[in-house]
Amino acid sequence: MVRHAPVIAQAGLCYGTTDLAAHHAGTLAAAAAVSAAIEVPLPAGTTFVSSPLQRCAVLAKNIATLRPDLPACRYDANLAEMNFGAWEGVPWQAIARSEFDAWMADFSDGRAGRTGESTRLFMHRVGVAWDAWRASGSDALWVTHAGVMRAVSLLQRGVRFPENAAEWPSHPIAFGEWLVVEA
Repeated sequence: MVRHAPVIAQAGLCYGTTDLAAHHAGTLAAAAAVSAAIEVPLPAGTTFVSSPLQRCAVLAKNIATLRPDLPACRYDANLAEMNFGAWEGVPWQAIARSEFDAWMADFSDGRAGRTGESTRLFMHRVGVAWDAWRASGSDALWVTHAGVMRAVSLLQRGVRFPENAAEWPSHPIAFGEWLVVEA
């Protein structure tokens, strides 16, 4: 899995499904790093899947240019970042603490930004992609988002959804960072 490069937006902005572009230089650097790390020759049946959001789709296109031996990239909405509802495009600091606390208090089923996804719905969506990949028995390259990568870290440990916010992985995932995940 690889995370997209930094987005072109003000620092501290809440963006999940907001379709922001990523910085070109960061995208090129991430593509070069990932393409150099991919096994040669590719294992038979390897799949190449990306979030359809442009910050990932453009990275996927750059990886494909550097690695024409990859299969055609397929875009999967299940790999898109969480939908933060009314908070999308709003600076995190501008979100009322009471709203954020209410979401944290009902982390599994409360909807982010009142109209977005709940963590349970997000985990279910990512879980659909995870289960399909595991059932395929083949290697895959996912171009995605930090939230999806964190969700996968839970799924890998057998956690289908966290009961509370304290269970959500909080480790930093850098822009352009890639992780190898074993089923």
